[in-house]
Amino acid sequence: MTTRWMSILFMLIFLTSLFSSLAAQNPRVLMKTSKGDIIIELFAEKAPITVKNFLSYVDEKFYDGTIFHRVVKGFVIQGGGLTADFVTKKTKPPIKNEATNGLKNLKGTIAMARTSEVDSATCQFFINLVDNPFLDHRDNTPEGFGYAVFGRVVSGMDVVEAIGNTPTMTYRGYRDVPRETITIISVTRL
Repeated sequence: MTTRWMSILFMLIFLTSLFSSLAAQNPRVLMKTSKGDIIIELFAEKAPITVKNFLSYVDEKFYDGTIFHRVVKGFVIQGGGLTADFVTKKTKPPIKNEATNGLKNLKGTIAMARTSEVDSATCQFFINLVDNPFLDHRDNTPEGFGYAVFGRVVSGMDVVEAIGNTPTMTYRGYRDVPRETITIISVTRL
């Protein structure tokens, strides 16, 4: 084989490798908020149901104009289901809780919010401000099942922390509501 053909062959192998690694990358979304931008990487392989659900809401622009309605300093910021006038948006049916996927509720991860029922998550999510191991899956009881992590903040953690430091109040029966409305302007795929 000539040197020229060897070079072409190596180039083809390199390009094939490059394209396959790009295809295997996790999806990312840009969350534009009234406090700044947050880029989130989604773990589609570890949380396929949750990522598919989240991206369906993203693609339908469901999150656009919702708010972070719950901020607990040193714990989490939660949003994605209420409008600025505290109207709960109509959601799709709840999804299966994937908290058994091995992902942990570490600082900067995003997980699904839910009620006390294990498989009750719909659209609301929270971002962990600190490591919250007590939110991880411990067992299959309703108390120990945990909250499904499905991504992590890769850029804009300073924005997350700024939201997390916002003074809060009780409003319309909701506790830990930011005194300043923090809007999710849009969430789009990157």
